[in-house]
Formats: sequence, structure tokens, C-alpha cells
Amino acid sequence: MLDSYRLKSFCNLPLVCHKKINPVETSNADVPLADPGMYQLDITLRRGQSLAARDRGGTSDPYVKFKIGRKEVFRSKIIHKNLNPVWEEKACVLIDHLREPLYIKVFDYDFGLQDDFMGSAFLDLTQLELNRPTDVTLTLKDPHYPDHDLGIILLSVILTPKEGEPRDVTMLMRKSWKRSSKFQTQSLRLSDQHRKSHLWRGIVSITLIEGRDLKAMDSNGLSDPYVKFRLGHQKYKSKIMPKTLNPQWREQFDFHLYEERGGVMDITAWDKDAGKRDDFIGRCQVDLSSLSREQTHKLELQLEEGEGHLVLLVTLTASATVSISDLSVNSMEDHKEREEILKRYSPLRIFNNIKDVGFLQVKVIRAEGLMAADVTGKSDPFCVVELNNDRLLTHTVYKNLNPEWNKVFTFNIKDIHSVLEVTVYDEDRDRSADFLGRVAIPLLSIQNGEQKAYVLKNKQLTGPTKGVIHLEIDVIFNAVKASLRTLIPKERKYIEEENRLSKQLLLRNFIRTKRCVMVLVNAAYYVNSCFDWDSPPRSLAAFVLFLLVVWNFELYMIPLLLLLLLTWNYFLIISGKDNRQRDTVVEDMLEDEEEEDDRDDKDGEKKGFINKIYAIQEVCVSVQNILDEAASLGERVKNTFNWTVPFLSWLAIIALCVFTAILYFIPLRYIVLVWGINKFTKKLRSPYAIDNNELLDFLSRVPSDVQVVQYQELKPDHSHSPYKRKKNNLG
Repeated sequence: MLDSYRLKSFCNLPLVCHKKINPVETSNADVPLADPGMYQLDITLRRGQSLAARDRGGTSDPYVKFKIGRKEVFRSKIIHKNLNPVWEEKACVLIDHLREPLYIKVFDYDFGLQDDFMGSAFLDLTQLELNRPTDVTLTLKDPHYPDHDLGIILLSVILTPKEGEPRDVTMLMRKSWKRSSKFQTQSLRLSDQHRKSHLWRGIVSITLIEGRDLKAMDSNGLSDPYVKFRLGHQKYKSKIMPKTLNPQWREQFDFHLYEERGGVMDITAWDKDAGKRDDFIGRCQVDLSSLSREQTHKLELQLEEGEGHLVLLVTLTASATVSISDLSVNSMEDHKEREEILKRYSPLRIFNNIKDVGFLQVKVIRAEGLMAADVTGKSDPFCVVELNNDRLLTHTVYKNLNPEWNKVFTFNIKDIHSVLEVTVYDEDRDRSADFLGRVAIPLLSIQNGEQKAYVLKNKQLTGPTKGVIHLEIDVIFNAVKASLRTLIPKERKYIEEENRLSKQLLLRNFIRTKRCVMVLVNAAYYVNSCFDWDSPPRSLAAFVLFLLVVWNFELYMIPLLLLLLLTWNYFLIISGKDNRQRDTVVEDMLEDEEEEDDRDDKDGEKKGFINKIYAIQEVCVSVQNILDEAASLGERVKNTFNWTVPFLSWLAIIALCVFTAILYFIPLRYIVLVWGINKFTKKLRSPYAIDNNELLDFLSRVPSDVQVVQYQELKPDHSHSPYKRKKNNLG
């Protein structure tokens, strides 16, 4: 199947004439059934009329799925509490023949439950006149109850032949925010005339400040509000603010702009209800095309279909440099361009665009010995390159276990502590793409210009799977900007799947937390043994040390002690006396969790009792996440002093030196006075500043023990390389 079959991009197309057609008539003889060329089907989903009510309130929350064959090619947005919804959404689909009709299915969205079927219809593509816009009215039917009146769906379509379309299509992918874990792609075709092209035209930076006078949805006269944002297929969900009608979120995130004019951003507010469907509070929209560029706009938006206001800060900026090119044409090979990049991130340009920390170039060369995902013993692999919320794709190489892509991807680095993820999938027309392997590479561990073979790992990054991938990566960054970026909140991946309840994950987090607590317990036992004189020499030494420290104690000695501990561990490491041991306990737990995930994938249709009790599940997931956060915090402190990430440990040494000097030379009362004045005047100086804790932001960049295992690089087995076997055969 062609790469371009997966292309689904939004388009603006003129519709100039109208014609009603019967969607179920026989095919038109003028249109060939087996044309060797491609067709582009441009769909405009207009509206629905008199749709079926599926909710207890006598309404529905409809959305529409479009399928060709058995593959979903487009999904509309959800229109809440409306039986006559207006979508006005456009989509483009490339198809390679007209045998398969367009299958339209309408569903009622139910949060946390299975969506209700509202009817379906077919559109015979062979009836459409080529190059002529056509209005279509489809009557929705339920195959089990053909006499029921389920309403109609109004579309506008135009079918265009695409002769000689190129087969090598490079794509941009953004994972859909769905409750299911199925793989979906959203892609853009790149012009073949531009070997290096910018994939999005700009960045919209959004800060959700607060809500005012929101509607009370709970019996106590309050709500637990959160907000959902949507721009095209990009989605973001804010945190939940419990028991308030005037929530203070102070959250910042970015969306990509793919249209020159900006597009319309949909915003909905919800009340969180444990154990049942969340309540709809209200909605509003922001027309980004009406906002000026390079300027921050404060917006106070009235919620429609509800009560209250939302306060946002929105800034539209020019696009960061994100591009795709062939291996033969890339910026780092051009000496002048490389010098320009080095100059851009030189230490002297610290205050020039503080958010632009560095430049990343990834050469995706080839893979070897991949897993066979098809019944033919082959795979149709394509590669996804991810850096935080930026995702780019290669083209698909068909029927090949040793594909060569030879693509170059470039990204702007906003946080040097980000992790580059490269995932290989098998394209499958009839169902979601099959996972073949993944690698996660921290940017700080990359050796510039070195082509390396990375062993592909499983989904949880805990063990090897079949195959290796050859990458060459270059990272250029400004160390001062990177250090300053460490002290502000980490960018949140807003398209991650939510954590689900897992017995093994819950047990793993409990054991990790227990290990951290036992460190403190053992330290307390050690101190108590000194008081009990279990070892007289040790107790005597401790007693003398106690007297000396208390008699001479100054506040600056606290950071000085931490500084000495970091320095001591550093000299142990460089002298070869590294006492850091591989965490086999965490590795074993992660392997058990991977086995449980495999069983869950196989038995996905068998719902356990715990999945049916939604409220209990939410409590268990909360406990699971709290244990994970507590264990991760302790492990990150340990890994800071263990020099797991040298850049961060050196940064800690610099900070501790500064704190020691400040406490030594400046009286404590002045320090407390400056701290208090800053805290009391912060909101006056910057009313919409996002609250953060610099220490926690620093620790969030240090990997936990689980992440250390996931980021470990496995050694490839060269004996299975097809390239080596070819050389041996030639020899």
C-alpha cells in the first residue's frame, strides 16, 4: 500500500456547484474501477440534522468517523449536547482505487464508557463526477434496526484524479489524544522541489491563567474544573483544580501552527466526576488569525452554553527550524551553515532568544534484522522521530526487513535534558500500525558525528527486541541557556496516554518507595547505634564530631557538606572506585511489567472486575502515581550525587558553591529579607507568572532509576547483521 494512503491533511477548497446524488446506487460506467492512478477525495463535513438521542438528557455528543476499506481515514471533533451539530470540517484523503465505498459512522461520545452507535451510511465513490464539487445527503441507518429514523449527515465532496503522484512521501505525525492505544497518524505531504522544508509555519504559546465564576456542577455548590484545548488534531488537557469555581491553573504549553492564518482553537471546560461521566461546563473559541504575531495577547473568554470566563495569554511566534531532507542534502554538511549554527549558540549569545537552547540533527540511515510483522515474513517499516512534542516520520519501505531511509531531521532544542525517541513501526492498511522497536537517547549522552547501531527495545524500553537501527546524531547547544532552562518547569508531553491501573506497576512503585524510605530508616538505625555504644570507637568518634560541629556550626556548612559529598563521589568515579551498581531489581520488575502488558494486549477483550469499578480504579491509579512520584524524587536525589548525569551534577556543584559563598559572606537576616520581599511582590510585579520551584524543576531533569534502565544503550550483536554476512560471503 502506498505511503500516501495514510495522508490526511486539512485543506481549503472552493465549492462552487451543488448536486444531490443517491449514495447507494450502482457505479458509474464512466469511472473505471481499476485505475492505475491515484485519486484525491476532498471531504467537507457540513452538519447533521435530527440525529438520535443517546444520553439521558435527551441529547447526544456526536462525532463522525470516515473509513475506506476497514481503515479509519478521518475523525471529526465532538459537538457536545446537540442533535443538529455543525462541524464544517475539511479533510483530504488519497486513495488508490474506487472499489471501496466511503463508510461514514456516527457515534455519541461517552467519557470513560463505550461510545454509543448513532447510525452509519455508505457513499459509492464511483458515482462521483471527477473534478466537480458535489453536495451529498446521507440517511443514517442502523443495520439491526433498519426502520429507525436516525437523522441525516450533509457532506460536500470532490474527487480529483492524481496521475503520477510520487511514491516516496515523508510525513509529520501527531498521535491522537484518544482513550484507546491504537496508532494513528496525521500527515503532510512535502513538496519534492524543496529538499529541506519547514513543516509548521509558527508556534502558538498558550498560558492558561485562571477561571472566573464557573458554573457549579456538584451538589456541594462547587466544581472540579479542568480545560481541554484543541487546534486541528493537537490536543492539551489541563490539570484538575479541586473544589473551586475560580481555579488558578497557571499552565503553559505550545501548539504548532500549520496554516498561514492560524486557524481556530476550540476550548472546553469540564467538571471532573469520579466514577461517572464528567460534566460539561462550557465552551469558547479563539480565532488565531485575528491575533497579531510576536505579541502577547491577554484574552478573557466568555464560556458559551455555560457560565463564567477563562483568562488566557496567547502569543504567536515565527516557526522554529524543524525540517526534513534527504541524506545528500543537510545543513551540517554545509560548512557555512554549520559555522552559522555554531555562532548562533556560542557562549557570547546568551540573551538572544533564551528559549532557543540548541540545534539537533538526526540522520536516520537504515535498520537491520527487523521483526517480520506480516504473514509473508516481511514488514513495511517506517520510522518515527520524536523530541518532546515534535514528531516527524520517514517514508515507508515496503516488504523489507533491512530498510534504508537515508533521511535527515532537524529540530530546535528547548531543553537539553530532553530525550530523543526513535520508533520503528510496520504499516498496516487494515488495522493500526504494528510496533517493531524503539530507542530512547538522552541528548546529553550523544556523541556528535558518530554513526552508531542502536539495538531496538520493547515498548517499555526494558529489554531488547529484534533488529538494530543506524543513526548519526549531532547536538549543538548553549551551555548557559541550557543551565538556566533547567530551573524552569519541564515541558509536558500533552499527547501521552494516561496511566492505567497495573498490578505490577503498583508493586514496582511500592518497592521503589520502600527502598527510598529504608535508606532513611537505616540511617536512623545507624545514628541510634552510636547513641547505644554498640561500637565504642565509632560512638566515640561520633561524639567528638558532634561536639565540634555544634560548637562551630554555621549555616553555610549545610551546602558545603553537600558540595563535599558531590566532590567525594566525583573523585571515586574518576579513580575507578565507582560504587554505583547496576539496578537489577528495577530491571527485573520492569521485565515483569512488560510480560503483564503483553498478557493485557492478548486479553484486551476480557475485562477484569477491577476495570468495571471505575471509582476504585481511579483511587488505585492515584496511589500508584503518588508512589511513583515519591520514589522518583528519592532516586533523583541519589542520582544527582552519583553523577548519573554529569552536566546536572556539575550544575549542582556550581549552585552549592554560590549558596555557600552567599551564606558565608551575607548575614542570614538579609537573605531572609530579600527572599520575603521577592515572594510578597512577585504577583504585583508579574501577575500572570507561572509558579514554580527551582529545586523540583532541577530534580525533574535527573533520571529516576526506571529511566536510567530505559535509557541504557544495549550492545548490538553484529553476528546477525545482513551487511556483515554479505561481506563474509564476498570474502
